[in-house]
Amino acid sequence: MSLNGRLERYGDLSVLCVMAAPAEYGEHLKARIQPLMTGVGPVEAAVSLTAALARLDAVNNLPDLILSLGSCGSRELEHACVYQASSVGYRDMDASALGFPKGITPLLDQPAVLPLPCPIPGVPTASLSTGGSVVSGAAYDAIDAEMVDMETFALLRAAQTFGVPVVALRGVSDGRAELTKLEDWTSTLHHVDQNLAVALDGLVAVLTARGLSALDIAGDASQVPAQSLAPESP
Repeated sequence: MSLNGRLERYGDLSVLCVMAAPAEYGEHLKARIQPLMTGVGPVEAAVSLTAALARLDAVNNLPDLILSLGSCGSRELEHACVYQASSVGYRDMDASALGFPKGITPLLDQPAVLPLPCPIPGVPTASLSTGGSVVSGAAYDAIDAEMVDMETFALLRAAQTFGVPVVALRGVSDGRAELTKLEDWTSTLHHVDQNLAVALDGLVAVLTARGLSALDIAGDASQVPAQSLAPESP
């Protein structure tokens, strides 16, 4: 593959892991995967993944699954805990001046919020909002989702173009306090890395055992306490 990543093999499946920033790619994930690094934000995510999938499609080697991994912000969820994104919306889309509900892309037959599979037993779920802005403080008031990131909706739309499903895992890195400097985001990323790796191991196990049929199993992950994957120390 002429990518800055590789296709991982889990049982009979090939999986393309996708991340945005090297700061999120710590020692625990480095021991397991070599992801496609897209860059930050929905534009870079869409461009990078679309180009990668086009190259793979040209040689009949599309992955069976795309796994979006990375950090997110949340004002209400357990920090450093990892969540499966149960849905994702595009918070930047606002054509309401033309009569479209906020979040609906004009001329696209898609709802404002798209569902995502949550196949990993024991990993809690949460809703996700994607946009091109770093959300902090009072900006959370305008967002109707439990987590915010800058890539997953774009990755999902690119993947839909090629008929490839997406699973999204997000570790909460910030959100309780106002962001004032880069370290407010990066200071928890070593915990996020460790917990993403644990969640990844769970995904590998279920994919190896069940294949893509695991994506149809919702399970009862939403009832699992967030603390189950939180770090032992802050």
